[in-house]
Amino acid sequence: MDAIPQNPPGNPLEADIAARTDVYFKRTKAVVQRFGDARVTYALFLRRPVVSAPRLMLDWLNAVAAERGLDLDVKLMHEEGTWVGAGDPILYITGSFAGLADLETLLLQKLGAACVAAHNAYQMCLELPQVEFLAMEARHCAGAEMQEIMAYASSIGGKAAKAEGARGFVGNANDATAHYYGALRGLGTMPHALIGYAGSTLRAAEMFHETFPDSNLTVLTDYFGREVTDGLEVCRRFPEIAAEGRLAVRLDTHGGRFLEGLDPQTSYAVIERHAPGAIRRYRSESELRHLVGTGVSAAAIWRMRDALDEAGFPKVRIIASSGFGVSKCRVMAEARAPIDTIGTGSFIPDSWGETYATADIVAYDGEPRVKVGREFLLRGAQG
Repeated sequence: MDAIPQNPPGNPLEADIAARTDVYFKRTKAVVQRFGDARVTYALFLRRPVVSAPRLMLDWLNAVAAERGLDLDVKLMHEEGTWVGAGDPILYITGSFAGLADLETLLLQKLGAACVAAHNAYQMCLELPQVEFLAMEARHCAGAEMQEIMAYASSIGGKAAKAEGARGFVGNANDATAHYYGALRGLGTMPHALIGYAGSTLRAAEMFHETFPDSNLTVLTDYFGREVTDGLEVCRRFPEIAAEGRLAVRLDTHGGRFLEGLDPQTSYAVIERHAPGAIRRYRSESELRHLVGTGVSAAAIWRMRDALDEAGFPKVRIIASSGFGVSKCRVMAEARAPIDTIGTGSFIPDSWGETYATADIVAYDGEPRVKVGREFLLRGAQG
């Protein structure tokens, strides 16, 4: 095989680009360097509707341009946080072909998934505009770069929803990406492991409060399968915090069982009492499960709210987690589920193929030229 031209090994950025870009782009760069550079225009787009989230990609591109001394003209067609139609170019990048050829793969990596996740986050927030969302993407990511992209994306989707009156994403669960939500630190109180360590839900709450007396108290209540019993026990132990609205119960019941006190019949009864219209329309199997099934269903949330109110704790908040994607949020909205906050990482795209962004060169030295079938990309590139 022919030797592949290498970038300077002493430059970490260039070394990373050389190692991670596709070989055919490196070969293209070598050919262009040998036969003469051209000034080209790339169009970047996705094949599905998204919310524009180009900042991480553009920050990286600008860093590379500064390193290489590239003169780039970036034409952003859709500002960050705005809706983009399928196949509609998000931006055009014009510059040296030799300087841009080996960047295409890495640019697309940083654009596609962010835009789809931002769209998912946006839709979730609009389905439940009165609910706060907490981003919990980190545990579902494949590493630090994906975590960064997903945190950024949910913040952009949340901001887009806030512009339409929703409460949106108010924070996330770790410090490294909290800045995307205007914070210095992540949010959260306790995992199931702390309750297992403490031996009881109440004891875990006491230990947490003793360690962090000035923090709001959010208690997981499903560890022992006594969401209602343990939740009320914590409320009675901390009545002042409960009355101040600084106490919350987090429902995270897994899909293998019903919340304490519920079964199929009682779940239907709860929804019939609170949101009869939601149960009377046609449902897919997944929608029905979100409504009256096992796990954190709409019926489970209504059951918890009823128990708190009947016990005299109307200001205790309910935080729900476990699989809250767009479809589940839609069902919760139809059931008018009394959720205060949702913790979720389910804005991460389910179908990764939908996140694949595409780049095509649409002009060479100012002359419009694109492969057959992509002529629609030429419209925004001209003028």
